[in-house]
Amino acid sequence: MQSFTEENYLKTIYYLATRQAGEVSTNALAEMTATKAASVTDMLRKLADKQLIHYKKYQGVRLTEEGERLALQVIRRHRLWEVFLVEKLGFGWDAVHEIAEELEHVRSEELVTRLDTYLGCPQFDPHGDPIPTPTGDMPETGYRKLSEAQAGERVRLMAVLEHSTEFLQHLDHSNLRLGSSVTLSEVNAFDKSVLVAVENGRMVFVSHEVARNLLVS
Repeated sequence: MQSFTEENYLKTIYYLATRQAGEVSTNALAEMTATKAASVTDMLRKLADKQLIHYKKYQGVRLTEEGERLALQVIRRHRLWEVFLVEKLGFGWDAVHEIAEELEHVRSEELVTRLDTYLGCPQFDPHGDPIPTPTGDMPETGYRKLSEAQAGERVRLMAVLEHSTEFLQHLDHSNLRLGSSVTLSEVNAFDKSVLVAVENGRMVFVSHEVARNLLVS
């Protein structure tokens, strides 16, 4: 049985591994978890002893098959709880992450199965992230960043990479909502900011930082 902290590490390693090539570094984990490098190293040794990660000092870390299976279970529970909190309890999408961080550690398989069925077996959470299947498969989306689109393109906003409350509230205030279509009217050659036309025809300025954290299809 893994502790909550161990589950969080497995989930974080999985998250970082999907966004970079090669092994995940100790420094990247320390930064992501806001933990001292020495404490991260101690935890990695424990996970390696449990055969949940492959780890060699100074060479980074990657999940074993069992470690990845457990990480995907935690991610599945987290994202299902986010759907429940938004769709059934009326929470805003900017207010559910920390609550789901606690609920994700409730390991009852029967509870998760019933929750999934109750929600209609959703494929995506409120932030557009795919929900792993019961068998541990992570659906592929094929999305790209808004910052990679060209002037004149019409795209649909599908997901976010940044989940902070401030970022999500900024999208709400800018009327940039998942599922809506926008047209890139202009891409600034200097700072890569973009000007988009939203569905009501209003023009919205989108900084490069925001554009690179918005996923589109």
